[in-house]
Amino acid sequence: MGSFGVYVHIPYCLQICTYCDFVKFEKKDLPPTDRYVSLLEQEIASRGPHVQQTIPSSIMHSLYFGGGTPSLLSPSEILSVIQALEKQGFQRASGAEVTLEVNPGTLTESSLDAFLEMGITRFSVGAQTFDERFLSVTGRKHSVGDTVATLELLRDRGAHFSFDLLFGLPGQHLADVRNDVRRALEYGPKHLSAYCLTLPEKHRLNKGRAPDDEQAQMFDLICDDLAVGGLVRYEVSNFAVPGFESRHNLLYWSDRPYWGIGIGAHSYLPISPWGVRFWNPPTVRSWELEMARTTGMAFWKDFEPSASSRFSCTKPSPISHTALRSTRGLIDTEVLLKFSSAFPDLPREIERRALPLLNEGLLVRAEKPDRWLLSKAGHALADRVFEPLTFLKDEV
Repeated sequence: MGSFGVYVHIPYCLQICTYCDFVKFEKKDLPPTDRYVSLLEQEIASRGPHVQQTIPSSIMHSLYFGGGTPSLLSPSEILSVIQALEKQGFQRASGAEVTLEVNPGTLTESSLDAFLEMGITRFSVGAQTFDERFLSVTGRKHSVGDTVATLELLRDRGAHFSFDLLFGLPGQHLADVRNDVRRALEYGPKHLSAYCLTLPEKHRLNKGRAPDDEQAQMFDLICDDLAVGGLVRYEVSNFAVPGFESRHNLLYWSDRPYWGIGIGAHSYLPISPWGVRFWNPPTVRSWELEMARTTGMAFWKDFEPSASSRFSCTKPSPISHTALRSTRGLIDTEVLLKFSSAFPDLPREIERRALPLLNEGLLVRAEKPDRWLLSKAGHALADRVFEPLTFLKDEV
């Protein structure tokens, strides 16, 4: 697996979905796309050399255009961002994974051909469901017909694509979820992400949802039906034909460095001793002003004092949480290697906190290498597992 990736955030949307909490805006509420691309190029030029000083290699094994809806940008605009990265020395590795998130109905034959020609290797389709009723409830503007047309276009071009499935929707039941999985598998995706609708307690979409035990049954059904279709779960919510796992997401789950570009984008760089995490402000204006002011080597340290919560040195908590999300698990030797200088007893402390979870059947202990893994029940109750494995500031 590669050691470095770049994430580019494209915040433009056709609509604001009622359940989404990502940094995004309707297209009409943002500057023209060419202006936003110009700012991306500015960030790459001003901060790229300093990012390169912190990473073992600036070879990109993964490049991910996320959003929002990146497919609302023209192919030439996406290409200009790739070229800006390459101009600064961020070259794509041979066989690099280059992902573009797309909404159904936003690809055409000509735009898809252009994306393929420039080296996009993977398309992540935010389809969510094949049922018009549930698309309407969630505020999606695309239709089932748009989804079918997009999937057929990708399949006919032989493009590698992933499918996003949303379940636990108001009024949705097991038979509806099974139909969505069956329809998705008809198009032969090599990857599928299945997300349970997660909302604040008083959100209006909570009305009419299936009870928690039925939602758990929905997820079990998804796991079972996808396994029959050849897609194996490799992370809490992600399934793939072996060999087609998302390399970019694996960077997040295995403590590898990545640089996030654009408003709201997150980064993690392996700066001594444990790494540093930071993220950009959530509006174009604040992002532009910050770029003009923070041009030094450790530019994230020059954020406004009020924004100090937007960067931090890594503690064991995110390592524990992200590693446990994948089927690779939390490996003792990797924890010890990373934190041995300041916290040599960390593996034993993790074991002390994990044993009650093991006794509850939420964690399992595996060997070769020695590691902790979520059990089947633990996948459904991951937040309950992560809580005792959260290390507070004064504990490290």
